[in-house]
Amino acid sequence: MKRQNGFTLIELVVVIVILGILAVTAAPKFLNLQDDARASSLQGLKGAIDGAAGIAYGKAAIKGVESVSAAKTTFDNIEIIYGYPTATSAALAAAVTGLADDWKVAGNVADTSISYTYKSNDATDACIVTYTQATSPSAAASTSITYGPGCTDPAKS
Repeated sequence: MKRQNGFTLIELVVVIVILGILAVTAAPKFLNLQDDARASSLQGLKGAIDGAAGIAYGKAAIKGVESVSAAKTTFDNIEIIYGYPTATSAALAAAVTGLADDWKVAGNVADTSISYTYKSNDATDACIVTYTQATSPSAAASTSITYGPGCTDPAKS
């Protein structure tokens, strides 16, 4: 009598079940790449705004206008207050290259802050970067990120 070499049906089913379990546990890690990319682009925008604000402050300090509170002080087409760009779309667009091309204003509070989100963003997604202008010579401008349902905070994942 000849012995057949091969796998039984039971062995094949067990292997398929194991592969299915591995796929179910590993798939969410790979399918969540879009949220990670959106969160990274928010962090990139925050870094760009922070960098541009720092450069503007350095230029203002060289010109000696870093403590001027008048919001109409302008140099390099950037309207500044206390040496930092004001919280207007015109001032930040002049300071941050490409801001108007890839991002849109999500909201602003006059003379206080302005928020940006993805240009393709809908109203339900609250992934935004908020720039708050300087309020005094000792209170520098700041930038913060709000993570919404379309992007996840990398610190929490």
